Formats: sequence, structure tokens, C-alpha cells
Amino acid sequence: MPRPDITHFSDPSFLILASLSTGPKHGYAMMEDIQAFSGVSLEPGTLYGAISRLEERGFIRALATDERRRPYEITAAGEALFRERIAMFEKLSEEGKRRMRLHERSAEGGRFVWIPSCTGC
Repeated sequence: MPRPDITHFSDPSFLILASLSTGPKHGYAMMEDIQAFSGVSLEPGTLYGAISRLEERGFIRALATDERRRPYEITAAGEALFRERIAMFEKLSEEGKRRMRLHERSAEGGRFVWIPSCTGC
């Protein structure tokens, strides 16, 4: 069954920090990397808007221009923020898994049914 495309749970800033966590990259290389590891296609306006905000806040910095391309690297503050966000997503993921174990799909209409024996799973 195809997944409904209701929304992407993607934060451009988080995706950029993830891309730069493996080393400096210019904008187009970030777009390709982000597409490869997340399946998310960032439009140039979205990418460069997020780059500007991250740079203004000191989470990434521009390096010397390489011909026509400007590479960026993650800063220590950006790395700390990235680690915090990963921890938050891990916590949310674990809580989501825990909550899903508390419910089972009912054969009647696909509703969720509370399973009291799983309290504290």
C-alpha cells in the first residue's frame, strides 16, 4: 500500500547540520547528500534560507570560496545543537514506539484498542 504523502517530517536546518556533520560541503553538494540520506529534496530557496539562519546564529560558517562555490562547515555550537536534536528525536521515537505497543489494531474497522496488560511497556 503506498504511503500517503500528507507531509514530510523534515526540518531543513536539522538536515543541513546532518549533512555537514560528515564534513564541509557547498550548497549543491548538501542538496544531493540530503536527498541521498533522507529522501528529502530541498529547493534552493529553502536550503539557502536555512543556511543563512544557521550562519547568523553561529551554527555553521562559510569557508573560503572554492571557484564559484562557497563551502560551509558545522561549528562546535552547531555540533552541540545537532547532538541535542538527535537526542530529542531518539526520545520521541522511543516514546512513539512505547505508545504503539500500548495499542493494537482491531480487526473491526482498523480502530485502535487499548491493551491494559501493556501498561508500562
